[in-house]
Parts: sequence; C-alpha cells; structure tokens
Amino acid sequence: MTEDGSSLLPRSYGGLQALQAEFMAYQRAVFPAREPRFFALELCGEAGELANLEKKEWRGTVSEDADYADEAADVLIAVLNYANERGIDLAEAVSEKMAEIDRRRLENPGR
Repeated sequence: MTEDGSSLLPRSYGGLQALQAEFMAYQRAVFPAREPRFFALELCGEAGELANLEKKEWRGTVSEDADYADEAADVLIAVLNYANERGIDLAEAVSEKMAEIDRRRLENPGR
C-alpha cells in the first residue's frame, strides 16, 4: 500500500456494471415504465427510512426488529433503478468520482 492511499482505489467496476444491467433487465420485465423522478422520489423515501432507523438508534428507541440491511438494500435498489432510467453508467460515474476525490485529497492533504 502506498502512503497516499491511491493504490486502494478499485481497479475495476465491472461487477457494478453487471449488477446494474441485471437490475435493468429485471425492472423492464416486471414493472411498468416509470420516469426518473419516480425513482428519485423512491430513493429519497428509502434513504429517509434508513436515516430514521439510525435516528431511533441514536435516541435509544430503535426496536429489536430494526432491519438495517433491508433498508440499505432498498436504498441501493432505488439508486440502481434511478440510474437505469437516467441512462447513467454507475460504474463509469463512480470510477470518475473516486478519481476526482482522490485527486482533491492529494492536492489538499489533511482535509
């Protein structure tokens, strides 16, 4: 590992690309066509449910049957559905974003 951490960046996002394609095939086969804004709103709702669980845990009022994995999965599914409807290649977008984050981190050490 290098001191700057750049060697830790993923070298391939092929798995994400395959996952997104599989979700698109499923979405097209079993659900009616929906506009991207539907999925953007769905994403907000699902992220809100996950955040609500965390808030309840923070306050000490979370129930024993709280399912963080289920809520996190809902968020991921909503992101995939949104990206598919917007024609966003998440593998490419995440790869580019991680490179940008790393570049900024190297330009501004300690931030």
